[in-house]
Amino acid sequence: MSQSINTIRLLHQSLQLVVKEGAFCIDATAGKGNDTLFLAKLAGDSGRVLAMDIQPAALEKTEELLNKNQMIHRVQLILDGHENIGQYAEPESVDCIMFNLGYLPGGDHTIATKAETTLQALKQSLNLLKPLGMISLAVYHGGDTGFVEKDAVLAWLKNLDSKKYTVIVTEFYNRPNHPPLAVQIIKER
Repeated sequence: MSQSINTIRLLHQSLQLVVKEGAFCIDATAGKGNDTLFLAKLAGDSGRVLAMDIQPAALEKTEELLNKNQMIHRVQLILDGHENIGQYAEPESVDCIMFNLGYLPGGDHTIATKAETTLQALKQSLNLLKPLGMISLAVYHGGDTGFVEKDAVLAWLKNLDSKKYTVIVTEFYNRPNHPPLAVQIIKER
């Protein structure tokens, strides 16, 4: 039996407060497309969603899911690493940016997000966010490099200027097997 509350559900609930019809959103790690579809539904026909991934297989899965749900017209698929996110949006133009750190579920576990490129992407993302925009991070930290990435991201988050950003980190403390952290970064006015 699955838990009623999990990292993704928690992040989706908070993003529903930020993403409204007409929003511009980026899924920086498209994966299987579930977050891309979620954002496309929230942004509506007048909104815009970019979905990035470094793996062609991830974008293929995302495209299949979007076509199945008749949402492909709301999304632009981009084959590129999230460390290049700044090339795809203007400063202070994005309502939300989602990241799922780790590897593609069911995919090649040797291809995973890394601390260095994730930190590059996060730094650029702060500049892309509109005031009161949000970055959400699902920090999956098991596996070979996940703990290194988690520690680097948390250390970086701890040093963000509290006058410019609010950072909320939620940990499912009593669950086994290193459940992912839910992180929200909100840009102040």
